Amino acid sequence: GNMDMVANEIAKLVPEAVVAFAHGQMNERELERTMFRFVEGEIDVLVATTIVETGLDIPNVNTIIIEDADRLGLSQLYQLRGRVGRSNRTAYAFLLYKRDKLLKEVAEKRLAAIKEFTELGSGFRISMRDLEIRGAGNLLGARQHGHMEAVGYDLYCKMLNEAVKKLKGEEIPQSEYETSVEIKVDAFIPVSYIKNEFQKLDIYKRIAELESEEEKSDMVDELLDRFGEPPKSVMNLLAIAILKAKAHRAYITEIASRGDGLRVTMYPKAQIDPAGIPAMVAGKGRKLRFVPGPKPYFEYETSGDLIEKASELVDEIMMLCTERMMTEE
Repeated sequence: GNMDMVANEIAKLVPEAVVAFAHGQMNERELERTMFRFVEGEIDVLVATTIVETGLDIPNVNTIIIEDADRLGLSQLYQLRGRVGRSNRTAYAFLLYKRDKLLKEVAEKRLAAIKEFTELGSGFRISMRDLEIRGAGNLLGARQHGHMEAVGYDLYCKMLNEAVKKLKGEEIPQSEYETSVEIKVDAFIPVSYIKNEFQKLDIYKRIAELESEEEKSDMVDELLDRFGEPPKSVMNLLAIAILKAKAHRAYITEIASRGDGLRVTMYPKAQIDPAGIPAMVAGKGRKLRFVPGPKPYFEYETSGDLIEKASELVDEIMMLCTERMMTEE
């Protein structure tokens, strides 16, 4: 319905133009015929759904108008925008959204990013920026282009490392469980701190690999030396990386902020002495409770610096461990 309306509107505005539309519900023959006529120039204006983002190369197209641009992801917008300006003529991409519509902050940042990164080589920067826009609050947005999109940044780095180790013929220690930290704080490297995207990706990757306070302070020294005083969001990122490594050693599968506090979920086969739990709970007044079950967890009512509070709690859980999870080398 909507597409015919748009097509009719355009036909009314520009009576001399031949207007047609294409969408994913059409059968392939029909779609192909429409596209062919468009490429050949028999159709002047093609109204289409986002199906055009997937690799259609039509060099003679010089203008694209994207409606409801605030509803699309950054990578989608970028791909759509890349459908014009393939030949040597100036091309135009108009991103439209409903007048008077309050844009969600994320949508606004996406539209701003697309404006900011329109020069060559920006595909990579767009994906980095997308990661930042979506990724504040968890250790790097779980959704990323292509591979990263499917697996999330942390796992992507891990897989990358394992692939490298395999090629070098090194042994890969297997861990039986993953650990994730989802604490609502800004934890990312702002563009104002490290401008070069490749350096930034390298630093992200190295932060994700940190294991100890010692490695963390070396990293801080290096950051100071190369880029100046790290902002709060970078310090948070470092703190979360260490928290995650420490939590993994204490048989924790997830630390997440919940309403007014934290939930710490344990690996069901954790090597933990349950006799120590009541004393630990008592030590925190009424703020901590332990919920046994197939996925046992601690609920900790607390406020203030959640990363710090989580870290202290992990230390206490670590004291209950009868044998530590071997640090993955």
